[in-house]
Amino acid sequence: MRIFESNWMQIEEYLTHDDRIVLPIGSTEQHGFLSLGTDALCAERVAVEAAEPLGVPVLPVMPFGMAPYFTAYPGSMSLRLSTYIEVMRDLLNCLELQGFRRIAVINGHGGNAPVAGLIREWLCQPRDEEVQVLFHSWYNGLKTVIAADEFHVDQMHGAWVENFPWTRIEGADAPAPKAVVPRELLMNLGPVAIRELAPDGAMGGPYEAPDDVMEKVWAAGVQEVRTIIESGWVRN
Repeated sequence: MRIFESNWMQIEEYLTHDDRIVLPIGSTEQHGFLSLGTDALCAERVAVEAAEPLGVPVLPVMPFGMAPYFTAYPGSMSLRLSTYIEVMRDLLNCLELQGFRRIAVINGHGGNAPVAGLIREWLCQPRDEEVQVLFHSWYNGLKTVIAADEFHVDQMHGAWVENFPWTRIEGADAPAPKAVVPRELLMNLGPVAIRELAPDGAMGGPYEAPDDVMEKVWAAGVQEVRTIIESGWVRN
């Protein structure tokens, strides 16, 4: 359930019988012909669909992430690493203070990976009651990747693997496939160079896949997130 569909008293009552909550995190950045909100839209949606049958509340997605390499594309936002880490620390502190003891952080953006390091550091702080925090990048789940590999092994930024009905922009039709941009270049270039390398923002491969393929990939992602929320904890 989306936490925005509850009032504070209902969440306080929920905490009398369950201590789980889901925090989706994403990014606002160019995705070629797809929505600038692709990572945020997918992170929140996969969290909501996964948590709904379990009755676990889902916070609104953190819509900004760390994407300095895409800032040459208008509309792409990026927070400094130091800023992002402190925002996440504040959120975890609030959740712990309120009584949440099992927090699932569901990530939709590769650039947010440093959050995993913060979580490990945060969990090492001395506390009276144990708190568990799980960090899961939904698109990197084993079953999700296997489902995607059945269609195409090139799962590049802004291309077919992120092309869902809710990430498409009306009137922005995808062109024919193009050559894949080498990953080693993407990891070592700045924003201007990346825009020159990929003028439309997509990093190569097919721009779209059949609906049944995307449904299979999405179903795998939802199921993996649901399993984590339901039984991924060291102690329930």
